[in-house]
Amino acid sequence: MSKTDLTRRGLLKTSAIAGAGVALPTIFTASSAAAFTNEPTGDTVTLGFNVPQTGPYADEGADELRAYELAVEHLNGGGDGGMMNTFSSNALQGNGIMGKKVEYVTGDTQTKADAARASAKSMIEKDGAVMITGGSSSGVAVAVQALCQEAGVIFMAGLTHSNDTTGKDRKANGFRHFFNSYMSGAALAPVLANAYGTDRKAYHLTADYNWGYTTEEAVRASTEAMGWETVAAVKTPLTQTDFSSYIAPVLQSGADTLVLNHYGGNMVNSLTNAVQFGLRDKQVNGKDFQIVVPLYSRLMAKGAGENVKGIFGSTNWHWSLQDEGSKAFVKSFGTKYGFPPSQAAHTCYVQAMLYADAVERAGSFNPCAVVEALEGFEFDGMGNGPTLYRAEDHQCFKDVLVVKGKENPESEFDLLEIVEVTPVDQVTYAPDHPQMGGADATLGECNDGA
Repeated sequence: MSKTDLTRRGLLKTSAIAGAGVALPTIFTASSAAAFTNEPTGDTVTLGFNVPQTGPYADEGADELRAYELAVEHLNGGGDGGMMNTFSSNALQGNGIMGKKVEYVTGDTQTKADAARASAKSMIEKDGAVMITGGSSSGVAVAVQALCQEAGVIFMAGLTHSNDTTGKDRKANGFRHFFNSYMSGAALAPVLANAYGTDRKAYHLTADYNWGYTTEEAVRASTEAMGWETVAAVKTPLTQTDFSSYIAPVLQSGADTLVLNHYGGNMVNSLTNAVQFGLRDKQVNGKDFQIVVPLYSRLMAKGAGENVKGIFGSTNWHWSLQDEGSKAFVKSFGTKYGFPPSQAAHTCYVQAMLYADAVERAGSFNPCAVVEALEGFEFDGMGNGPTLYRAEDHQCFKDVLVVKGKENPESEFDLLEIVEVTPVDQVTYAPDHPQMGGADATLGECNDGA
């Protein structure tokens, strides 16, 4: 993309940004102060880490922030370098980004879209953040990604699993390393069929926001295709803490399988209630009753304790992986914090590194140059094996892990075991897949805010 094209794109976007009601930072409303939003002019560059420090996903947010701080340390030449030593790209040198020392500001998304947008807006306008990253909620990710598109900065999504983030709500300025609901369904279905058979009656409890909707849709589609019947699907508030009233009807439904489309504290509480009601000890339709958790994390497993034993789910990454990238990251994180990282920590660390690497390879902080550097980028050594950042939707494609709660854990961190590494070909879909918004879902053009 030529400099003329970049400038033309920026000029075309100016009125659209103003129309969206986003107050623009002084630095890029001045007539010729900068070529793009928050262009770094000194010897530092500021990144914005927007994570849930309060709310139902606060445990994930705390681990994300630890990972970001570790990434900054490594980018600035501190520590042992972590996955910079295993990353297939050799652009990062440990001297900041483009020779500028990396600084950062933080915000609390509260796992609320409005709060997350306000926090990101402040980091862009007041703190001069050139990139925003983080979050553990797809509702938050979709909202902040749209804001970053309007403001002309890059958004490197944190933990967001909904199809919508790189599906119907995809944006040119947004990128997701984490896997999605479709991939979970595609990876889980064959394992569930092998373990429980193809004649099952499933009851879904689903978090009432877009991650829950797309996860339910994906798991229903994949399990119904192999013969399962869905007998009920009930929405539950994200703020719910006691799920007893939602579990009781399962017993009268004729279902022999409960699918918990819940995450974080919601999953810990709903699974605990399900076990308290004795679901795992029952037989229905001549079968042992089963529970499935489509999206797992070590932090959730820790919170649910013994209740997770034997329960299948999927995950983006796990600290027990033995590839060189994973081992390097686990060592760095464990040395600094005294315990292994979660999948949320892993994906956030990788996103920070991928952004910095893209800037280095592009030779510019200009968002449109970064977009060009990331689109179609193939890499390895970051803990997931060979990975592609697909140009059409800015979704990473890589192998997916199917896990289950470990029967005999050896420590408080040894709670999940990997039962299958699902090859990337099995979880790949067309960019215009119906679950991703179909043919109407497009990235649009990058916006540099000029």
